Amino acid sequence: MTHAAGVPPYRIETERLVVRCWEPADAASLKEAIDESIEHLRPWMPWAHQEPQTLDEKIALLRHFRGEFDLGTNYVYGSFARDGSRVVGGSGLHPRVGEGALEIGYWIRASEVGQGLTTEAVAALTQAGFAWCEVDRIEIRVDPENEPSLAIPRKLGYVEEGTLRRRQLPLVPGAPRRDLVVFSLLAEELAGSPAAGVEFAAYDAAGRPLPLSG
Repeated sequence: MTHAAGVPPYRIETERLVVRCWEPADAASLKEAIDESIEHLRPWMPWAHQEPQTLDEKIALLRHFRGEFDLGTNYVYGSFARDGSRVVGGSGLHPRVGEGALEIGYWIRASEVGQGLTTEAVAALTQAGFAWCEVDRIEIRVDPENEPSLAIPRKLGYVEEGTLRRRQLPLVPGAPRRDLVVFSLLAEELAGSPAAGVEFAAYDAAGRPLPLSG
């Protein structure tokens, strides 16, 4: 099992968002957001083809996410409106792309598309990944037909490395594998990138502020 070298913040606050580790108590809010967005997500997300889930299934899922976070094996975040009242999407720092690297994944609620919220969350997570996880490289992998998703790493200064052919898992069993566009940002490239321009505050599991220096 792959582990990240350091522990990222449990909670990140940007101008418009709270990006934090999921809690089981978020299950109803997450279910509402995904139920609204199923058709929006299904063209790109294999897990969306298992929706809708029951509330109990969502509780179990969020317990699993929290467990992974606490064990340092995977970091899945919910994105919430700044006042915490509404789930607007999800993201994560995933140590599944090899030693010294993390992958950022993301999705946005259908009713929140086009407001730049995912870009804001990804910029903060990019900075957090480098500051606290001791990685040299962060990747974003996108379906080449998902234009809104492709725009996010481009806006943030990630370098488009190329297209991996038939690298995605099938959306549903028996479906063809699809291509992936790979973007990356290296640690020394962060300071000169637009991703570094998004301000945020970060907190640990006990709610204590974390200095950006890690």
